[in-house]
Amino acid sequence: MQTNCPQSTILSRRRMLQGAAGAAAGVVGLAGSGMAADPQSKDAAALKGHIRHSIVHWCFAEYWDVEQTCQVAHKLGCQSVELVGPEHWATLKKYNLSCAIVPSHLFVQGMNNPRYQSACIEMLTQSIDNAAAAGFKTVITFTGYAEETGDWAGGGIPDLEKLPPEGRRVIDPEEGIKNCVAGFKKIVGHAEKKKINLSLEMLNSRVATHPMKGHPGYQGDHTDYCLKIIRQVGSPRLGLLFDIYHVQIMDGDLITRIHQCKDAINHVHTAGNPGRGELDGSQEIQYTPCMEALVKIGYGGYVGHEFIPTREPLAGLSEAVRVCDV
Repeated sequence: MQTNCPQSTILSRRRMLQGAAGAAAGVVGLAGSGMAADPQSKDAAALKGHIRHSIVHWCFAEYWDVEQTCQVAHKLGCQSVELVGPEHWATLKKYNLSCAIVPSHLFVQGMNNPRYQSACIEMLTQSIDNAAAAGFKTVITFTGYAEETGDWAGGGIPDLEKLPPEGRRVIDPEEGIKNCVAGFKKIVGHAEKKKINLSLEMLNSRVATHPMKGHPGYQGDHTDYCLKIIRQVGSPRLGLLFDIYHVQIMDGDLITRIHQCKDAINHVHTAGNPGRGELDGSQEIQYTPCMEALVKIGYGGYVGHEFIPTREPLAGLSEAVRVCDV
């Protein structure tokens, strides 16, 4: 089944080979421990329990398939493998894992453009229904790009440079808010009925070096912009996906913003900056204090590790869990 997850679409067009041999060895080692043969085993890492860790599968899809990622999650004490479609959910449940956030529509053609709203609402409706039936709680959503992107593509990122100028209308920021509010009001009642959260992701528009490190043209590129949409919709079922990597690039002041957004945050992502790599000492974000701030505001949702590996991925994930386990 097509998940309509933009990250998966992009991953299929590129290879991330660095460290693959080490990653494969890591999975073989896990399988050799007996964990793969017994998904219900009790040999998961002992974590403190204040942070609910999740693995974002698209980052590791070139190293591990979904089942191998579930094995890694189980071994590290993570409770979820996220942004995978319904065709994989039976595998997650075999390992007693959740899908912390379920994919829906694309981040390019989003709710800010009435031209795309009906398709987005259709995808969101299906994702909400699927999540509710599976017992999962949150579905991702996006504002869309500010610049007109031509006909509905159904996958991938259109090459704006190849579109004729007359087909590239720019949506005014206030118009984008108005359109998003109108669109989300059409779907949020269904989310309320099904008891499913929608999580609006803020993405950075500054980094243009890599298709998944930044998203030039994305309209919801500031925390305050996304909060305006969420507050005008006025439903507890529409919240903010607080991606620490993206927020650091666009807004900074992370701990203060965590406290300011405490009533809106319903999902969190991590990655190191600059580069969207591991959560190690080579990057600028202090993740332990950020996690402590989340605990302090009473955040009870998941923290999805969404970094792009630059070295052996199992070691990077182990480090991310350790750094964020406060």
